[in-house]
Amino acid sequence: PSVPRHTNRLINEKSPYLLQHAHNPVDWFPWSREAFDKAKKENKPIFLSVGYSTCHWCHVMEEESFKNKEIGEIMNKNFVCIKVDREERPDVDKVYMTFVQATSGGGGWPMSVWLTPDLKPFVGGTYFPPEDGVHRVGFRTVLLRIAEQWKENKDALLENSQKILEALLHRSEIHVRGQESPPPSKEVMATCFQQLSNSYDEDYGGFSESPKFPTPVNLNFLFTYWALHRTTPQGARALQMALHTLKMMAHGGIHDHVGQGFHRYSTDQHWHVPHFEKMLYDQGQLAAMYCRAFQISGDEFFADVAQDILLYVSRDLSDQAGGFYSAEDADSYPTTASGEKREGAFCVWEAEEIRALLPDPVEGATEGTTLGDVFMHHYGVKKTGNVSPVKDPRQELKGKNVLIVQSSPELTAARFGLELGRLGALLWEGRRRLSAARAQRPRPHMDTKMLAAWNGLMISGFAQAGAALAKQEYVSRAVQAAAFLRRHLFDPTSGRLLRSCYRGKDNRVEQSAVPIQGFLEDYAFVIQALFDLYEASLEQGWLEWALQLQHTQDKLFWDPKGFAYFSSEAGDPSLLLRLKDDQDGAEPTANSVTVTNLLRAACYSGHTEWVEKAGQILAAFSERLQKIPITLPEMARATAVFHHTLKQVVICGDPQGEDTKEMLRCVHSVFSPNKMLILADGDSSAFLYRQLPFLASLERKDGKATAYLCSNFACSLPVTSPQELHGMLCS
Repeated sequence: PSVPRHTNRLINEKSPYLLQHAHNPVDWFPWSREAFDKAKKENKPIFLSVGYSTCHWCHVMEEESFKNKEIGEIMNKNFVCIKVDREERPDVDKVYMTFVQATSGGGGWPMSVWLTPDLKPFVGGTYFPPEDGVHRVGFRTVLLRIAEQWKENKDALLENSQKILEALLHRSEIHVRGQESPPPSKEVMATCFQQLSNSYDEDYGGFSESPKFPTPVNLNFLFTYWALHRTTPQGARALQMALHTLKMMAHGGIHDHVGQGFHRYSTDQHWHVPHFEKMLYDQGQLAAMYCRAFQISGDEFFADVAQDILLYVSRDLSDQAGGFYSAEDADSYPTTASGEKREGAFCVWEAEEIRALLPDPVEGATEGTTLGDVFMHHYGVKKTGNVSPVKDPRQELKGKNVLIVQSSPELTAARFGLELGRLGALLWEGRRRLSAARAQRPRPHMDTKMLAAWNGLMISGFAQAGAALAKQEYVSRAVQAAAFLRRHLFDPTSGRLLRSCYRGKDNRVEQSAVPIQGFLEDYAFVIQALFDLYEASLEQGWLEWALQLQHTQDKLFWDPKGFAYFSSEAGDPSLLLRLKDDQDGAEPTANSVTVTNLLRAACYSGHTEWVEKAGQILAAFSERLQKIPITLPEMARATAVFHHTLKQVVICGDPQGEDTKEMLRCVHSVFSPNKMLILADGDSSAFLYRQLPFLASLERKDGKATAYLCSNFACSLPVTSPQELHGMLCS
């Protein structure tokens, strides 16, 4: 590589996204006191650009505008320019995204916002092309107009920014009104089911036409709805919607058939042509959903997909110290000789390439059939490419194919006169060879930042898969990652989580000079992970840590006046608003996850005030839950768990005994949303016996491993056979 012409302050940062911009001719600052002071001193507006390292349009805007010397000069002369990685600072991102959505009706990344020196927004948008076009004003023009307005009409802009801020404060407030109680669970669940059912795509699954996101929160809601309405037509439909969606996604191009894992979303209705970045939070949540589908249906197809996701994460997103990386980029160089990156280059194929890799004649198939013929038929490969030009506005995928399962195994086998088992082996061999060929291509950029929240979601994925699929190696991987969090993203002296750490030189784990403190979502997702990890590993230390973190979360984020938790801590003068997220999207919102966390925490500790807090969160969001629960499916699901009261499944037995293991396997094989597991091993000095005195009164019947179903500290009659326990769990 040539010596860079420019270097700015971002060279001292750890975030891969900020480092990508360290050689722009723009005088970028990170979000810092130094930048704010400069804006005040020089009386300049701030240009804030927010994105993340695997964001396709962020790369485009950088190439077109931030690498352009003339545009850089305009920016440096008129503005103090700040770059923020939204994954490092979700608090900053959320404040200004609330503004952009409120004032422009849309949002997304890259986000471009102009602020007064005291950080109040007055103009905002997303991606701007560099020059004026027929439909869009160019970035250069916008910069010059705003600079002129600031000189000519500064007072009007300041006054306007104050009004905007007041309106935002009013709009974004979520609080309990009067003596509200939690909304009625039955109605919330019914409305949410109806709203999802109305937006469901009967043909291809999913809940919109395009673009289509995996949205695991919707599937989680539907599984819970089914579990509570198993015998009704609505329950059956909920299950069918969830399973069909998961099947269509697994067959689609959003699923990487050669390299495993899932891309972020599909640009079309058929799950075919994705945006190719792969995000850790999707892998964690989808692994859990495919395991749930397997528990409910018994169909090995779903277990295979879950294992495929975990293979990808173990191989490609894992740090040697045990943590998980954030994401893999969409764009890469098509060949080692290419000068410019293209979206999807690592993942797509020309028909001739596949023919050349798979020339072998297939014995026993119809005359003249090659392995390439079978593979291309099954995965929808066309000579001229299978991507519609409408889905490829920049012509990056012309003549290329995104693999998508177009035919059932039965139909493909019949077409070529093959047995099913033989077809499976042929397709496996085809994928293996494509994978080896792909390994020769330049890899996409990897965002090696490690975030507490997303590591939490991935630990849950591994822990739940380990339990549901009875695979100890997945539980061990979850334990390794939790130990990593404890070592690198937790401060034992203050008891607080940190947001992020980074892969540094020599692959060592590094921390920023001033570490970013954990946000609400870091606590919520890590606590959830630790509960999931206890149920899979039965190591009580994880429970103890989860309960400590829950106390810390209460202290740092709880709103005693309006109820529920703020997303960020108080006391940061650079944050204009303390917000509460009100949408379960690609990730669930932290308050939604916390409702179930609090109910689990109460069951493991006997602290009933946590149940009260869970009810207060639901009360704070009551209006939204009753009118548009489809925006909060994870919280809607939690209303049912709250209403039905969590049941403690207590297994009394020796952890090493075969009878105990059999009972535990039975618990893990059943999906039941309002039950949690406790192993009472008879060690009265252990953490759980100290927290829950009633455990001491539960005995093994006739010396055998014995199960009790307890609620509000009263227990059912004991059962000693897995069959009886299975019946109890499903009732």
